[in-house]
Amino acid sequence: MVEWITSDGLTGYEDAVAFMEDRAAAIARGEADEAIWLVEHPPLYTAGTSARHEDLRDPDRFPVFESKRGGQFTYHGPGQRVVYVMLDLNRHGRDIRCFVQNLEKWVIAALAEFNVTGHIRDGRVGVWVERPERPRLPDGSMAEDKIAAIGIRLRKWVSFHGISINVEPELEHFSGIVPCGITDFGVTSLVDLGLPVTMTDVDVALKRSFGEIFGD
Repeated sequence: MVEWITSDGLTGYEDAVAFMEDRAAAIARGEADEAIWLVEHPPLYTAGTSARHEDLRDPDRFPVFESKRGGQFTYHGPGQRVVYVMLDLNRHGRDIRCFVQNLEKWVIAALAEFNVTGHIRDGRVGVWVERPERPRLPDGSMAEDKIAAIGIRLRKWVSFHGISINVEPELEHFSGIVPCGITDFGVTSLVDLGLPVTMTDVDVALKRSFGEIFGD
């Protein structure tokens, strides 16, 4: 069984990490069900294990938290659905690469419910959307924006941290960092794409598409 938990209001980042670590340890001991936790955070930046100091452009703007998840700098804030994924890879296959790919597929399946086509790009972590209405890049390729970020950690083959999907965050807040270390592409959201999507709509899409990918 996978327990779905939805928190109202804004959840403090340190509180979220403490909860995830406790739940992941309980799952590993066989004392708790797997869990998907849906939260929003107050504005903050997190630095993953690959974060570079120079990618924090405005260190005094919002609180900055060191995170033990994979990846570089990420912004979290109101209007962004953060999906903390506490799953036992002993059940889902001890293959980290496959697990991350399934997280990507899950996001893409959820976005498809809003007729948004998400893409995975080599060398660029996360999920991307094409912006054909914009001028092409200097190399002739199509402009793209990031709509979802992925960063996980495993302990005893139980995952925590997870996914963030931009529903209607303040996109200017991303300017305080180089998101995931990538400078050539922008950041977008479902509302920025012109879709009147609510957080509840996204939650429903995530729950509906989860079983397609993970079989639960």
